[in-house]
Amino acid sequence: MKSSNIGGQAVLEGIMMKNGPKYAVAVRKPDGEIEVKVEEYKSVIKWEKLTKIPFIRGVFNFVDSLVLGMKTLTYSASFWEEETEELITAEEAKKQKKKEDFIMGITMAFSVILAMGLFMVLPYFISDLFAGIIKSRFLRTVLESVVRISLFILYILAVSRMKDIQRTFMYHGAEHKCINCIEHGMELNLENVKRSSKQHKRCGTSFLFFVMIVSVIVCFFITVDSQLLRVVLRLALLPVIAGISYEIIKLAGSSTHPLVELLSKPGLAMQNLTTKEPEDDMIEVAIKAVEEVFDWKTYLKENFEEKEDDLKTSL
Repeated sequence: MKSSNIGGQAVLEGIMMKNGPKYAVAVRKPDGEIEVKVEEYKSVIKWEKLTKIPFIRGVFNFVDSLVLGMKTLTYSASFWEEETEELITAEEAKKQKKKEDFIMGITMAFSVILAMGLFMVLPYFISDLFAGIIKSRFLRTVLESVVRISLFILYILAVSRMKDIQRTFMYHGAEHKCINCIEHGMELNLENVKRSSKQHKRCGTSFLFFVMIVSVIVCFFITVDSQLLRVVLRLALLPVIAGISYEIIKLAGSSTHPLVELLSKPGLAMQNLTTKEPEDDMIEVAIKAVEEVFDWKTYLKENFEEKEDDLKTSL
């Protein structure tokens, strides 16, 4: 498989696809039409070099993904809000935009804090409850890791039962199937996409699972006596954990080494919870988003057709 470096995510009744700085959001509106918005994303990180340094770039790419994700989710949700006939002035529209940006920032900050508390702090305190029974620090770290991964799986299971989220997971599946389709050398059309896998090694689900696993290893080396300091260090080391996890997921997306394939399997298994088989109209939305930011015909020609021609020539 030839990596295309194209990525995306599901939004409300739609798909966001990104290739380099350019991204497209395709949304199926309530009237059935597909609305597409294409823009260039400007990173929140002003020092571009930082986004290219291994083990550091993962942190900044993660931040950018959160910001862009919230932005595109807000855009897609705007088509499904109750329509109003009230006309507003440009000044009022500007104030409304500032208010929406503020709410988005607060929501994102709250989500990050909640995730850190649920998946980093809570598992530690649960494992610490057994300190009187389990004397071995190694075993308590293993217990903390089991609790952390269990909470993550339970969270995904709980969220996946929500009706709106189930449709989002179907769009998530459509996103993966489109990328897999072109990365396996097939033309991007409905039939080929339907035949493609809904699992992909560069998926955000796999990234989060690697974060869980890497945190197990990193937290094992926290040996300070102070309970408060142990919690603070777990939170402070999150950028390190994210940076390492990003490099692993990046390697997984471009390597077919047996060890890399083995490491990817748990994350791919988790994707059975976060991706569902999409409907045809969802695939149409995903194809539209891909075609706005990625020249798949040239990609296929450069990575598959020319290789076939070289093979024929050598024979």
